[in-house]
Amino acid sequence: MNWRTINIDLLDPESPANFSIATLSPAAPRVSASEVQSLSSQIKQLLRGGDSEGALRGALENPPYGGDAAAKEVHLATVIEILQSLKQSEMSPMLSRIHESEGGVEILDVLMKYLYKGMSHSSKPSSAATSSMSPQSTGFSQIHSRGGGEGGGQAMSVLLSWHEKLVEIAGPGSIVRVMSDRRTV
Repeated sequence: MNWRTINIDLLDPESPANFSIATLSPAAPRVSASEVQSLSSQIKQLLRGGDSEGALRGALENPPYGGDAAAKEVHLATVIEILQSLKQSEMSPMLSRIHESEGGVEILDVLMKYLYKGMSHSSKPSSAATSSMSPQSTGFSQIHSRGGGEGGGQAMSVLLSWHEKLVEIAGPGSIVRVMSDRRTV
């Protein structure tokens, strides 16, 4: 037996190899897509009624951590719709009020998660653009412009504006907390 090939971590009871990684993240209750759709319609009703802060707070206080991919996509679309409906001059005062309220730090961390998820979604090319991809003599393929396709530039601009204001209010600690949190939106 070669002593160099023995995995000593398996022999140590304190080793991370001896416990389930699932215990690191809290269990999230299961959420169906219909429940998220119902919440989304209530939130959109608040938005249409002029209560944009209430709509944003309602969307961020109830993230579907235990939902399937469809439920999370519906909620992401709702959050992005709220963010796009607000004026840039309303961002900082609203974020300040949320930050100073009870549970405000956690709410802003959830907003940061949605900003990153929205940025990752708006940068993916659509399947139609991928099928019409034309290779160039330079070796690069032209799929779409840098903004993420049709209208992607405007959505990315809105998300980046929110990100700037959010880091200004909540600080860079929000980024660290979001990157280290195992729960995904």
